[in-house]
Amino acid sequence: MALKDGTRVPRLVKLGGLIGLVCVVATGCTPDQVLRFGWPTGVTSDAAAMRQLWTWSVIAALAVGVLVWALIFWTVAFHRKKSDELPRQFQYNNPLEIIYTVIPFVMVVVLFYFTATTQQEVQAKESEPDVSVDVVSFQWNWEFRYPGYTTPNGDPVSTVGTSDWTPLLVLPTDSTVEYQLSSKDVIHSFFVPKFHFKRDTFPHPDKNNQDNVYQNSIDEEGSFVGRCAELCGTYHSMMNFEVRALSPDKFERYMDLRTQINPETGQAYTAPEALEAMDCGQLCSPNSVTTIPFDPDRQDSLPDEQTAGAGTTNG
Repeated sequence: MALKDGTRVPRLVKLGGLIGLVCVVATGCTPDQVLRFGWPTGVTSDAAAMRQLWTWSVIAALAVGVLVWALIFWTVAFHRKKSDELPRQFQYNNPLEIIYTVIPFVMVVVLFYFTATTQQEVQAKESEPDVSVDVVSFQWNWEFRYPGYTTPNGDPVSTVGTSDWTPLLVLPTDSTVEYQLSSKDVIHSFFVPKFHFKRDTFPHPDKNNQDNVYQNSIDEEGSFVGRCAELCGTYHSMMNFEVRALSPDKFERYMDLRTQINPETGQAYTAPEALEAMDCGQLCSPNSVTTIPFDPDRQDSLPDEQTAGAGTTNG
């Protein structure tokens, strides 16, 4: 049975809508996940601002795409060749050329504006942060110093990673944290995926006029893996750390212990000892729960027939 005039296009629209609905439902995604368009969830206010920019950028791109596709299909459907007669030719079309120029310009300006405002929000700094931490990278681990807290021997509270232990960067939630980044050797990169932010760490940033400071605020407690995101040498892929976000009261308890002498050892509390003494469940685990330390003995990864005649390798 032939279709009546004007019924084909509405049916195609309905079919396209049905296919789109099935695709969305079949993914099993929640409405929030659909609106994030693949953007992962974060744990900072900065991450939320970047997700919003990403969402609206994708929506704008899809709107432009739908418009372009509609114009293409409309041309294909309603402007098909009807005869061998040459269509009317136009040398100029000033209104159309103005539209082609103005619309892309407006789109670029709008996208630039929202990108710039989001960047300013993410990189904004308060004059008096609640906590300041010096992040020092080196091949192939991390050191975290707290200049505002002092051990009984007069040194700043510090946590240093080793080949046997992944360093824990303990931070308070709902507080402004300032990170001052530097490197002892080559260029590294401080990256916490849940922060949706990374920044390179350079040797002597003050001498090279580099912006090595940024701030954020963590919204929830938890353990979040951190990584080096700059190829820095043999063990770059294993140069990990862990952010341990505690509520402000737990963080103050932790730092209070770090500034005291452990009666069992006669030395200042280390990070694992302070967390164990707090006894607050997995949040106070003395070891990282998101990553593991690396083994610097590369011979373990070689087959037996290769290690039999191989020499010692320094880690």
